[in-house]
Amino acid sequence: MSLVLDLWRRLPVGLRELGLYGLASAAALAVDWGLLVVLTDLGVDYRIATAVGFSAGIAVTYLLSISVVFRHRPVADRRREFVGFLGVGLAGLVLTQVLMILWVERLGLEPGLAKIPTAGIVFIFNFTVRRALLFRAPEADNAAP
Repeated sequence: MSLVLDLWRRLPVGLRELGLYGLASAAALAVDWGLLVVLTDLGVDYRIATAVGFSAGIAVTYLLSISVVFRHRPVADRRREFVGFLGVGLAGLVLTQVLMILWVERLGLEPGLAKIPTAGIVFIFNFTVRRALLFRAPEADNAAP
């Protein structure tokens, strides 16, 4: 276990954050996908269920991002930080809706299955943009110790 922790600490900050963001996103995806499936099973239109699930996932991701994932939070005003996080999330929601419509209406996938490639694409988008705009570490911290 000590070897694993030592290797983890030697990774560049960006890779450690990517790994932790992946775990946080997995938790958020569980909430997101679960709501999508439950709501569509209850007869809610998949586009509405997608938006509800995604919104709940944003809340989970934000809470985990600020408490576990990103050590550097250069935006001093936490309200501005949240608004920026939410703005990226809304852009991610638009991308999610476009991809879900593509997979469901054009390719005929079930919404639960369509969420899989959608989540992967939106994960990369969200991490990249959020880290660049909201949680960028100082350059000296990006190198391995």
